[in-house]
Amino acid sequence: MQINISGHHVEVTEAMQAHVEDKMSKLTRHSDSITSGQVTLTVVKDRQTAEATIHITGSDLHAKAENEDMYTAIDQMVDKLDRQVLKHKEKLVARQHGQG
Repeated sequence: MQINISGHHVEVTEAMQAHVEDKMSKLTRHSDSITSGQVTLTVVKDRQTAEATIHITGSDLHAKAENEDMYTAIDQMVDKLDRQVLKHKEKLVARQHGQG
């Protein structure tokens, strides 16, 4: 999976980039059909925001999380994406088995 990481009003450090890549790579354990992702890290005053869009076969999934700590916001965003990937996979399996 190819991941593009950008920062808005924040410089993306090597540690942030490594953390995002590590967390996003865990999404592939549920689905091999994830092709690419775009992650945007934003800071506005004391609000840290992590936002991501991933391209998966059949659709695009989007998640956004805000927190006082950037690393916590990244973790929350990946958790949201993880739930969406699982739901998408369950829908595909249900359609293949004629239940959808």
